[in-house]
Amino acid sequence: MTDEREMLRQTVAALVTKHANPAAVRTAIESERGYDEALWQLLCEQVGAAALVIPEELGGAGGQLADAAIVLQELGRALVPSPLLGTTLAELALLAAPEPDTEALEALAEGRAIGALVLDPSYVVNGDTAEIVVAAHDGVLTRWTRFTSEPVATMDPTRRLARVTAEETIAAGTDPGIADAAAILLAAEQIGAAERCLELTVDYAKSRIQFGRPIGSFQALKHRMADLHVTIAAARAVVADACKDPTPTNAATARLAATEALSAAAAEGIQLHGGIAITWEHDMHLYFKRAHGSAHLLSEPRELLRTLESHVLGAGSP
Repeated sequence: MTDEREMLRQTVAALVTKHANPAAVRTAIESERGYDEALWQLLCEQVGAAALVIPEELGGAGGQLADAAIVLQELGRALVPSPLLGTTLAELALLAAPEPDTEALEALAEGRAIGALVLDPSYVVNGDTAEIVVAAHDGVLTRWTRFTSEPVATMDPTRRLARVTAEETIAAGTDPGIADAAAILLAAEQIGAAERCLELTVDYAKSRIQFGRPIGSFQALKHRMADLHVTIAAARAVVADACKDPTPTNAATARLAATEALSAAAAEGIQLHGGIAITWEHDMHLYFKRAHGSAHLLSEPRELLRTLESHVLGAGSP
């Protein structure tokens, strides 16, 4: 990680620590829009989170996919409800147009508008709050200039989804592979959540006394937590590589690795915390729900495996 990205990570982490503790996350979940609007403005104004992938000549920060991934990883670590994922993907879609809509990009970059990318209209991130919606389908991007949305019941209360229906659309250009960018950014968010799951579990194992000693001192539990550490570290490296080279193969591999890491970390966290993990007051059940919801968001694991298989077999063809 470069010094600049480490500074970005630390800045976001500090804001999250100050404004998005577990109590604040629960308050945001229950709010009208499903996220902390004041924190969103801080992220936009102090960090430029929504301007990272927009080129400098269009008023953005001129960053890369990895910069947005760093921010999403920190937000994922604390399960911060945020419009950043959908907004960033909408920006990438707008930037793919022959003549990007500078007014829309400026509004998104400043946090004055929320964006959404439609890959599956039945489950759209930011679908209930977005003003700027772009759809990607069969290699074509379409701007939805008029649409309706309907909230969808989800297992994960920290991420609202909506069913979005187009009423008026205009062509917006050729799809450069927005689904791959979406997979990588979601994978980065999953890595942050997985890391925090492991931290919570290790801390609990150090403090929970059973048979007169901390349960973390038992060899069997040490092995399980060590295995989780290796799984998460490996997935983190795969996601970092995908950020540098966002090919369809790398994107699918990153999503599969991150999904496995978060699912394993959340499941072990529930198991090792015992009964307290499934109470509303404890955070672990929220991570478990995020793991389940994220695993099926954008693309199902079996679809990712088919994508990966087709690219690998295609690359190996004579």
